[in-house]
Amino acid sequence: MMQQPPPSHEAEMAGPFPPDLHDVRHLRLKAGLLLLWALVSFVAMYFARDLEAIVVGGWPLGFWVAAQGGVLVFIAIVVAYCWAMNRFERQDAAQAERMSAPSAPPSRPHG
Repeated sequence: MMQQPPPSHEAEMAGPFPPDLHDVRHLRLKAGLLLLWALVSFVAMYFARDLEAIVVGGWPLGFWVAAQGGVLVFIAIVVAYCWAMNRFERQDAAQAERMSAPSAPPSRPHG
């Protein structure tokens, strides 16, 4: 009887994504951050001209919102995503550790 070699790492990666990559927590995080990005990119930039009357540092506030605000919010979105994903991974690792830990021995022997 001939044994087959174990599947390679490339073969595992060629298949569909594991379901834990699309966990509800991840999908909610992605949806919320995408909504924030859309609001900042389209809504805030649309109203940037209305802020021309307010001057900050010698430049109209609309300039700061349009030129710098979008970039700063995008950086904040990336940082928030990284922080949340690290937190999710720690939670998943702790849960996997609890599930794989051997159960406590019985308090008294059988017999």
